[in-house]
Amino acid sequence: MAKSSIDIAESLAWLSATTIFELRGEWRRLHRAPPPMRLSRDLLLRGMTYKLQERPLGGLSKSIIRKLECLNLDSEASDAQKPARPISLTTGTRLVREWRGVTHTVLVHADGFEWNGRRYRSLTIVAREITGARWSGPRFFGLRKCAGRSIESADEHAEA
Repeated sequence: MAKSSIDIAESLAWLSATTIFELRGEWRRLHRAPPPMRLSRDLLLRGMTYKLQERPLGGLSKSIIRKLECLNLDSEASDAQKPARPISLTTGTRLVREWRGVTHTVLVHADGFEWNGRRYRSLTIVAREITGARWSGPRFFGLRKCAGRSIESADEHAEA
């Protein structure tokens, strides 16, 4: 067994034999913050077990952390406008949008976008070519929601 595995196992054995008061003190040391109020002994142990394993073995990936933060933002009851999460498009991604009965497919390249055999430097320019109106490219292709309205009402407004 690796040394880090032995250290973790020893720490977990020690934690399982401690009182809840000692667990709270250890939580403060590991998390550098007081434990949440009324957290049961079992949940304190689980939180510290994760933290002890996270240090030598690594934590969550950045993409998973972003997804969790997004879920957390969605669950909060607040009227404040939250900043949109940036979406990174990788080369080879195909964006598909139906506009007035015609399906439009845009291919993402490293240096721009391709639509109808032509290259464009911006998705907004593609959206403008398709609609003939000033659309945000990411919003037109459903990568962002518009502020204050649903996507459906934005589409109806633009077509009117």
